[in-house]
Amino acid sequence: PEMLLGIAGVVVVAIAASFLVGRMLHLPTRMALLVACGNSICGNSAIAAVAPVIGADGDDVAASIGFTAVLGVIVVLGLPLLGLALHLDGLQYGVLTGLTVYAVPQVLAAAAPLGAAAVQMGTLVKLVRVLMLGPVCLLLSLVAPRLREETDEPAPHVTAGERPAAGRPALHHLVPWFILGFLALAALRSLGLVPDAVIAPAGATATFLTVVSMAALGLGVDVHTVASAGGRVTAAVVLSLLVLGAISLALILALH
Repeated sequence: PEMLLGIAGVVVVAIAASFLVGRMLHLPTRMALLVACGNSICGNSAIAAVAPVIGADGDDVAASIGFTAVLGVIVVLGLPLLGLALHLDGLQYGVLTGLTVYAVPQVLAAAAPLGAAAVQMGTLVKLVRVLMLGPVCLLLSLVAPRLREETDEPAPHVTAGERPAAGRPALHHLVPWFILGFLALAALRSLGLVPDAVIAPAGATATFLTVVSMAALGLGVDVHTVASAGGRVTAAVVLSLLVLGAISLALILALH
C-alpha cells in the first residue's frame, strides 16, 4: 500500500515540479503541461492523451514527443550505471526504472541488466504509474477549460487521431488496453491456467515485440523537430527528468 501511494505521490509532485520548471523557463502554459505530464507519467502516450484535453497545437506536441523519445534512449543506456553506482538491489532498481523511464518497453530494456527481479518490479511500478494517466486527464479537463477551448488542434499524425470532444477524453486514453491485457494474463498465470509449455515461447515472443516497440519509438523521432525546439524546451525536459529521478530516489529511501 505504501508503494502504491508513493507512486501516485511521485506522479503528482513530479507534474507540479516539472510544470513549475517549464513556467520558470518561460515556456507557454500548454507546452509546460505537456512536458510535465510526459515526463511524469508515460512519455509519448501521456503527451498524446493530454494534448487534446488542453488544446495543445501540433508544434507543442511534436517538440514534447521528440525530446521525450531522445531522452528516453539516453535514460535506458545510463540508468543501469546509476543503479550500480548507488549499489541498488534488484527491487530498488526496478522501482527506480518504473518511476523514471518513459515508455514500457524502455523500462524493460533499462531494468534487464540488473536481473529478473528488477524487470518484474519495474514493470509493475511502471504500469501503476501509467494508470495515473486517467485521473490526470480528467483533472486537467476540469481545471483547464480555457486551454482546452483553444481553436488550434493538435496534428493528427502526432496524436494518432482527431481531437476528442472537450472534456471527454477517449476511453483508451484513460485506461490503456495493454494494462487490461497485462492484468488478465497475470491473473491467468497466478491461477495456474497458463500451461508451463507456453511460458518459454511467450517469453521469446515478448522479447521480439519489445524490440519492435523500441524500434517504433525510434521511428517516431524527428531530429529536425527536436533541433528546432530551442534551448528552453531542452532545459525544461532535462531538469524535469532530474527532478523526477531525485523524487524517485527519495521514495525508495523513505520506504527502505
